Amino acid sequence: MGVNTSADNGQPGRRPVRLVLSDDLGRKRMTVGFRALLVLPHFVWLGIWSIGAFFAAVANWLVTLATGRSPAALHNFLSLYVKYATQVYGYFLLGADPYPPFDGRPGYPVDVEIDPPAAQGRPTVALRIVLALPAILLAAAVFGLMSTNSGSSGQFFDFSPLGLAHAAAFLGWFACVARARMPRGLRDCVVWGVGFGADLWAYVLVLTSSYPDLDPAVVLGELPRRSDPIGFEAGEDRRRSRLTVFFRLPLAIPHLVWLLLWSILAIVAAIANWISTLVTGRSPAALHRFLSAYLRYQAHVYAFVGLIADRFPGFAGAARSYDAEATIAPPERQNRWSVGFRLLLALPAWFLAAVFGSLLWTCSFLGWFASLITGAMPRRLLNPAAQALRYMIQLNGYLLVLSDAYPYSGPCRQEAAETPPAAPGAFG
Repeated sequence: MGVNTSADNGQPGRRPVRLVLSDDLGRKRMTVGFRALLVLPHFVWLGIWSIGAFFAAVANWLVTLATGRSPAALHNFLSLYVKYATQVYGYFLLGADPYPPFDGRPGYPVDVEIDPPAAQGRPTVALRIVLALPAILLAAAVFGLMSTNSGSSGQFFDFSPLGLAHAAAFLGWFACVARARMPRGLRDCVVWGVGFGADLWAYVLVLTSSYPDLDPAVVLGELPRRSDPIGFEAGEDRRRSRLTVFFRLPLAIPHLVWLLLWSILAIVAAIANWISTLVTGRSPAALHRFLSAYLRYQAHVYAFVGLIADRFPGFAGAARSYDAEATIAPPERQNRWSVGFRLLLALPAWFLAAVFGSLLWTCSFLGWFASLITGAMPRRLLNPAAQALRYMIQLNGYLLVLSDAYPYSGPCRQEAAETPPAAPGAFG
């Protein structure tokens, strides 16, 4: 699958580094079970290759700094190195099933294409490592290597050191052993991270001057369209007020306090909703409305704090009242077994939500600086943050027993659920 990207101005463009995906999701249980052992020869060879790649990268940096273009021989060698590393990590993280070759030849189910050498600006070459630091920070959220605390409201998640790609592979390992198939959402999380990693390495190794892009629609291409009972819609307006961005956390304090107080009532209502749904198989309308308003308000607050939206949200969680909206379908029939074991069933999703939370706040942290400078939230930060918040909202809706649809782990385009019209009153 070749990937076309969208530039920040919304016009389509061709990326010089493109993920090529031809995986069919099928997995052999035996090779999955011993994947960590089977990949060891590749890691040894990759380590040896990395020594040569280091010296080649230094030489490539010096020559490109002097001439403004990467030499063909060095470019080809380093491109092959990036391709091979992409294939190895695609295999190791269960993004593909066949055993990869040792030479980085094209045709592997998780592969990357890199354009030939092109002219590069010498100033950006000279400052390449410094300029790459924001992307490296994003890579830390995707692959691990950092830690953050997300607050104390009970709804923000502590960071897992695995990172998104490794967490998805860890959960996917159990699914593959049980079903001989990698779930689409977890596979897409893995290759999303691997594709971004290839884009980052190509930039750091001075193979391209195109800045790494974490937007899943850029990395993966066309995303699956889903119409889940609980979804999240981010607004398209990326303009941000520099003044409110600068004071975003102080401005959010009243909302965070109100969210904490509302959470106490929501816990009681969620227990009542769980018992009622367990008995009747359907969430009572009154409890569903109350908890839906709470979940919408939660989405409004997180979107405001995370710079996914700019306008100051209301305090009622009213439907269709904010630029970034949680869409929640009316009550529907739920499986009583799923309701009865809801907390246990949610554990894998909770684990994944931890790394999505880290991704959300990393994008928001970087977006804070970008919004102050440019007056707009970059698309390459906004879209990953919105995907992360969508997953967290779906998990919270699942825990509140508003739906028995399990959170979808992969990036997707969300079709709106049938959200009831806004109603007057304290809770929408």
